[in-house]
Amino acid sequence: MSNKGSKKLFLLDAMALIYRAYFAFSKNPRINSKGLNTGVMLGFTNTLLEVLEKEKPTHIAVAFDTHAPTFRHERFEAYKANRQEQPEDIEIAIPWVKQLVQGFNIPVLELDGYEADDIIGTIAKKAERTSFEVYMMTPDKDYGQLVEEHIFLYKPAFMGNGVDIMGPKEVCAKWDIEHVDQVRDILGLMGDAVDNIPGIPGIGEKTAVKLLKTYGTIEELLKNTHDLKGKQREKVEEFGQQGILSKELATISLDVPIDFVEEELRYDGPDEEKLKALFAELEFRTLTKRVFGEALKKPTIRVDEQLGLFTGMEDKPAETVEALPEDTPTDPIPATHDTLYSRAHSYHRVEGKQEVGELVSYLVQQPEICFDTETTSLNPNEATLVGIAFAYIPGEAYYLPLPEDQEGTQAILLWLSPVFENESITKIGQNIKYDLLVLKNYGIEVKGTLYDTMLAHYLIEPEGKHSMDWLAEHYLNYKPVSITSLIGKKGKNQGNMRDVDIDEVVDYASEDADITLQLKQVLDPLVKTQGVEKLFHEVENPLIRVLTAMEFEGVRINTEALAELSVELEKESKEVEKRVFELAGETFNLSSPKQLGEILFVKMNLDPKAKKTKTGQFATGEEVLSKMAGEHEIAQAILDYRQLVKLKSTYVDALPELINPKTGRIHTTYNQFVAATGRLSSINPNLQNIPIRSERGREIRKAFVPRDEEHVILAADYSQIELRIMAAFSQDESMIEAFKNGRDVHATTAAKIFQVALEEVTSDMRRKAKTANFGIIYGISAFGLSQRLNIPRGEAKEIIDAYFKEFPAVKAYMDDSIEKARKQEYVETILGRRRYLRDINSRNATMRGFAERNAINAPIQGSAADMIKVAMIQVHRWMKKEALRSKMILQVHDELVFDAHHSEVDILKREIPQLMAHAVDIGVPIVVEVGTGNDWLEAH
Repeated sequence: MSNKGSKKLFLLDAMALIYRAYFAFSKNPRINSKGLNTGVMLGFTNTLLEVLEKEKPTHIAVAFDTHAPTFRHERFEAYKANRQEQPEDIEIAIPWVKQLVQGFNIPVLELDGYEADDIIGTIAKKAERTSFEVYMMTPDKDYGQLVEEHIFLYKPAFMGNGVDIMGPKEVCAKWDIEHVDQVRDILGLMGDAVDNIPGIPGIGEKTAVKLLKTYGTIEELLKNTHDLKGKQREKVEEFGQQGILSKELATISLDVPIDFVEEELRYDGPDEEKLKALFAELEFRTLTKRVFGEALKKPTIRVDEQLGLFTGMEDKPAETVEALPEDTPTDPIPATHDTLYSRAHSYHRVEGKQEVGELVSYLVQQPEICFDTETTSLNPNEATLVGIAFAYIPGEAYYLPLPEDQEGTQAILLWLSPVFENESITKIGQNIKYDLLVLKNYGIEVKGTLYDTMLAHYLIEPEGKHSMDWLAEHYLNYKPVSITSLIGKKGKNQGNMRDVDIDEVVDYASEDADITLQLKQVLDPLVKTQGVEKLFHEVENPLIRVLTAMEFEGVRINTEALAELSVELEKESKEVEKRVFELAGETFNLSSPKQLGEILFVKMNLDPKAKKTKTGQFATGEEVLSKMAGEHEIAQAILDYRQLVKLKSTYVDALPELINPKTGRIHTTYNQFVAATGRLSSINPNLQNIPIRSERGREIRKAFVPRDEEHVILAADYSQIELRIMAAFSQDESMIEAFKNGRDVHATTAAKIFQVALEEVTSDMRRKAKTANFGIIYGISAFGLSQRLNIPRGEAKEIIDAYFKEFPAVKAYMDDSIEKARKQEYVETILGRRRYLRDINSRNATMRGFAERNAINAPIQGSAADMIKVAMIQVHRWMKKEALRSKMILQVHDELVFDAHHSEVDILKREIPQLMAHAVDIGVPIVVEVGTGNDWLEAH
């Protein structure tokens, strides 16, 4: 790259960068307090700032497309005709982006009849002739045709890829061409699906490059079609003029009637007043500091005068904290957020019985306190306590270090019992279940109302991030100290809090408690305004205690049964593998997708239209093989092999490794804030994914056994709960009547949609009706139903049409759910749990369809989740009140599992179904099936 001079012009393709920002934020939208999705504006502004700060252009402009037809539309009416309508978020964002560009004092270039690339191309060539280095900033490959010695294609960083600056050499190397003008010929030959440029059918990029190496241009190719053979000759001769037209459409115009006025494009900094107002309107707090903020100062920090539990205990007053010395390293902490080094705080180390007693005397007077444990492990059942931090006033916190020996720690914890056992003090924490479980392992029961900030945010924004670091940055403009800065990154060399200097731990732990307390104060009003206060206080927070108790108890595993099953699975998988090799006619690595793809789609040619992945390999995933399984035995055999291998590795061999050596049981961890539906998830092991459809999968449940000979396993399972909720929501008389009279709802559905008497329903009819019943809840299409049932799409459509004809109330419910969601952009469960559907009004059919299916399903699935959570709370309270020896040990989907003491089996069988059935009244009978056995499979 040459250095032509000091004049450096950046020309930005606005729409390409806007779409790039849109997709970057599509899975994690940025919604401000006014309900505006600011992701596009934020992404674009960040990109613009990167250029201004890193590249320091002397001149800059941003080019936009307009809605007016261009000369290309006049030349070819179908130009860009296949493009989906512009997403609303982009349509809304464009005026904002223009204002932001103008706020930076950067010219907006646009002209009816021309696209942004034409404007950029024209300006680029004119600027280059007046001694400019020109950078065309866009991810669009078409711009390659414009590059020359002093004009470069500047592809911005995206999704982990760095900035890519391309001159003639780089463009030619990328396309494997001799000169950049051939980019137009390549696009003319192969076409461009994005812009609906047709090209010549049958010619892809590789063929286009090969032809250009011989003929140089499309025009020369058309003069020599006699050199071509077979179908290629036919295609080129038939569609040659279409190729010429495509080349014209792909050619960037350099004759746009627009002047290049050097001084108008000079960059002298933003219009501060205008840009600040825009940032305020969009709520860009971090960007405001980045663009307009001053460098961090280090003055003496004064904190609130009410802080001062330990005033007089040191030489200096507690309310005065000295500034950091000038040489205190603050990197890599960015100046865009407040930090421990810039925000007022008063953090104290507490030691000795006298100081602990004084701390306790203050804590017991508070209506609510925040506490946070520091431990040696993320696994609460393996963790030992290093210390505990407390906070009850923002900006102030107290850290109590604990000794390594458990007896010493136990003694100090007893000094804190007036705080932990005080029913009148609300205990605040971030993922507080972890802290409760750690303390429970030390024999400490934390009493009083709980308030989990992570759960609060989960209800406010179910699909957002809930970590303390993210919440602090987003709601408090504060960046906490990173744990990795203290103990290192995850891995075998990572240390633990016991290894860290005590002064650093005091700051880190105190900050956690302090920031969590501050988050509570910010999130609590949002819990109320979002209408989830009752759900939060009556369901999610009380459930923490239930899950803590279940995780503490754990479940016993029969390792001998698993060892036997492992041997059987190994034998079976080898037999199935052998059968695959017989069908393939050779041996190969069955675990290699590449080798498998070659066997299935090259050697055996099972699907001439087989899809390939981005890496160029054939796709051999479950979805692909499942579609082929009905026709090709080898596809089903491979699926069987994979299932056997997965069962063995993921469960049968892995479960014994998870047994806690202290208790001899497995202690899963339940998560309340992962699934947007409200369902619980679990890890180590993931109980929700234990396969139950196959016989071998069900056998894994055999390994879950009672804790001792005095207990049996008792399982209580909601029967068809989601269908019953659907009946309640839709008020469909036929479905409600079937449930009230205890009839088989799937047979009843089959009788209706196949127009036969109930006694004439065949097993095949019932199977199809059952699939339709559950599929309708998930918004299944005729295509989806046809695949599940392996029937023609036409027959599947007839089943769905008949279903809606016979159950019109269900269809009305679905339509009403979608319509209501369109108006408020969220749906709710029975207890008010919200699922936000920001794409429900999207013009993008795929995104809108996904949101519409969620509008139907989320209230049903979420209500089922609400119901079993309420049931768990009520069952737990009843068992505790009755002082039963039995324990609730597992929750999986719609099922609760218990270690049931022999003497209590009858009362459990009588009371648990009642408590579960009446957890939430929906006006439709709820049936709970109960079983007992010497293992979970037998009980289920």
